[in-house]
Amino acid sequence: MRITWLVMIASVSLLSACSMLVSQQTGKQSVSSSLIDFLYPEKEDRTVLNEDIPVLTLPVKVGIAFVPSSGGQYQAIHNKDQYELLEKVKASFVKYDYIDRIEIIPSTYLAGGEGFTTLEQVGRLYDVDVMALVSYDQVTQSVENNAALLYWTIVGMYVIPGNENTVQTFVDTAVFDIKSRKMLFRAPGISKLEKRTTAVGIDETLSDKSMEGFNIAVSDMTKNLDDELARFKVRVKEEKIAKVEHSSSYKGSGGALHIEFSLILLFLCFVRIRKYKGQ
Repeated sequence: MRITWLVMIASVSLLSACSMLVSQQTGKQSVSSSLIDFLYPEKEDRTVLNEDIPVLTLPVKVGIAFVPSSGGQYQAIHNKDQYELLEKVKASFVKYDYIDRIEIIPSTYLAGGEGFTTLEQVGRLYDVDVMALVSYDQVTQSVENNAALLYWTIVGMYVIPGNENTVQTFVDTAVFDIKSRKMLFRAPGISKLEKRTTAVGIDETLSDKSMEGFNIAVSDMTKNLDDELARFKVRVKEEKIAKVEHSSSYKGSGGALHIEFSLILLFLCFVRIRKYKGQ
């Protein structure tokens, strides 16, 4: 009887480890990039309050970049995919007249840097006044359900969907004025994906769902970012979150109204001249 129990326990242990035989991604895995760790590598700096009010010269020049991965982790998003995701973020900025241009900056320029010092260097290199930093936190989990008990053969690993896979993704864009080092606003985005697979399909599924999760979360974030950008002008006036100056080339909505008013005056003058000559 005792031998029977030992055989059963050993069998269950073997079966529950089937997924681990074909994948290193079973269990819970996470990748992240920490905005706080990047900006404040020295923990004591995190408690220092900067009361300076940002002074923005419109139209502003904006840089967009992913925060490098935390703690020496591998880069969860390849450079090509980073560029495509940041193009989505860029689209949120281009429609506003107080934005001059938007530069997509590879995260390699920020890797190994020293927070705001690195931002200032990148700002000079790309000639940008404001940085939009995109950080992320993605958790993947693959656990065996009851169907995994049917993994009696190697063939069974291919045909029985005994693994429940979940990918949860959080992204956040924080927009900083480089000179004052003050955050102007931020916008989050989230996604959650689930799929059941066979043990052999874990790696491919988690890889596909990881990228899909980033795409959905960034799309969700850009909606919130668009709302924040639209409210920014109002917040500057009502909440005094920044002082605004205008470059000589900036027209803005006020400049458009001025042009329209000037054209109307010119037209009225032309009408009066025609009328005077007619008399």
